[in-house]
Amino acid sequence: MLIEQAAYGNRWRQVSPAAKGAFALAGLIAAFAAPAPLVAAGIAVLLAVTACLGAGVAPGLYLRVAAPAAGFLALSALTLFVSIDTDFSWRWAPEAWPRVAELGARSLAALCALLGLVLTTPLPDLLGLLRRLRCPDVLLDLMVLCYRMLFVFSAALHDTATAQQARLGYASARLTRRSLGLLAANLTVQVWQRAHALHLAAQARNGDGALRFLSPQFAHARRDTLLAVLAGGLLIAAAQLSAGLGA
Repeated sequence: MLIEQAAYGNRWRQVSPAAKGAFALAGLIAAFAAPAPLVAAGIAVLLAVTACLGAGVAPGLYLRVAAPAAGFLALSALTLFVSIDTDFSWRWAPEAWPRVAELGARSLAALCALLGLVLTTPLPDLLGLLRRLRCPDVLLDLMVLCYRMLFVFSAALHDTATAQQARLGYASARLTRRSLGLLAANLTVQVWQRAHALHLAAQARNGDGALRFLSPQFAHARRDTLLAVLAGGLLIAAAQLSAGLGA
């Protein structure tokens, strides 16, 4: 729930989602327009600093959210150093370093661009933006349901674990293993039952259309979007300028 904590507690909470989306899109374009790994890494640092200093996202929270994706990226980059020959034998390929560095730096910059969006924009605001962009209703409904079930799962996990701790369910290694097994089994049943109840409730209301929610109004939306487009344009121009200088 760290993402929700940052999305509702940052300084850009009342900034138009269209503005933040435009800047994130510009960050993605700049990441793939970067001519060298060092330039892409610089774009990643710039986007991260913008989220932390501009939007007020705590650096520790930012790193905690980015750590799983960054770890997956590092692991994926390591696998690119493995070369498989035609006889299915493999070898370490250090000559792939330039290509791996370029791919990894661009992916890191793209990750920072997306983190700047999700850590400053709550999901209901993102859904409103995607609806205005004509995204399929089925996809948006699935996002809403998954979003809701995450909180249901979190609440069930917290309540069950608290009850087990109150009964000394984690007092020893044997009791810990037993409690974890009961916790997993109980959560599986609870989440399935609540999802089934949600499905029945939708059917009882003849829910055969898209889910609709009121979209909040953002003051100075046009101004914010214009500033975001200008800032994104400068970011893309800087990447293109560095490409020209490198050529």
